Amino acid sequence: MQISKLAAIDIGSNSIRLLISNVIRYQRETHIRKSQLVRLPIRLGVDSFVKGKISKITEEKLLSAMHAYAGIMKVHEVANYRACATSAMRDAKNGDKVRSVIREQTGIDIEIIDGQEEARLILANDFLRNLISEGRDFLYVDVGGGSTEITVFRNGSRNQAHSFDIGTVRLLSGKVENQRWNEMRDWIFANADGLVKPVMVGSGGNINRTLKMAGKPSGSALSLEYLEQQHDFLSRFTQDELVVRLGLNTDRADVITHAQRIFIKAMQWSEVERIYVPKIGLSDGIVRDLYESSLV
Repeated sequence: MQISKLAAIDIGSNSIRLLISNVIRYQRETHIRKSQLVRLPIRLGVDSFVKGKISKITEEKLLSAMHAYAGIMKVHEVANYRACATSAMRDAKNGDKVRSVIREQTGIDIEIIDGQEEARLILANDFLRNLISEGRDFLYVDVGGGSTEITVFRNGSRNQAHSFDIGTVRLLSGKVENQRWNEMRDWIFANADGLVKPVMVGSGGNINRTLKMAGKPSGSALSLEYLEQQHDFLSRFTQDELVVRLGLNTDRADVITHAQRIFIKAMQWSEVERIYVPKIGLSDGIVRDLYESSLV
């Protein structure tokens, strides 16, 4: 048996994650399994979407996190890594400057990727590949802090994809105009029309947490009715009550209902009754893509 390690750094609008995975070769089979996941609640989106740039305080937090991630990857003897930043760093006027500082001081080279590349990486997951191989019609919806990526599959083939500037941190900051919602609605109407018995696949920390609250394992489905009821239920609580009484993290408690609202609207507009939640994300796709491109 041979084991090597790959790492992914996902620098999002609500948090940043380091995923380290083992690539296990045994006889003629290869397995990719999570070894460690570290999540830090650094909200780049609050700075980027409200102020237009990353503040010095947030930059220092991000720099400290990257120092820590570099050390963790060194201890794990990671063979290769990729660090990707999404909506918040894309929108920040000083995003490239912050990226340069991090590279100079930690050696970690961050790529600022667009919505299309973000969607491509996430779609590398095995759960989605199985749906594609079955020739299913489905919508893949990834809700982040700064944006929502929607990809439509028709007859098992990728048909259309679009990135919308609607995300949980943008909503929390009051930075989503009605026109943005109208654009997403019209796009879904146009591209989901005629799908045969479509389902939805959802990703992001908030839909994962919603699945956990439902007591269901990864890959299970939630009904639109359940999601609507859960949204109404959580909306009755204050943020403090969600933390103390329901056990949510502080950086989850103030955005989870915003994420549920996005999923609910997407399901209603596409006339989908069930959403599958395989608990996948950008970091998983980065690791898979690294493996397939380098075959370490």
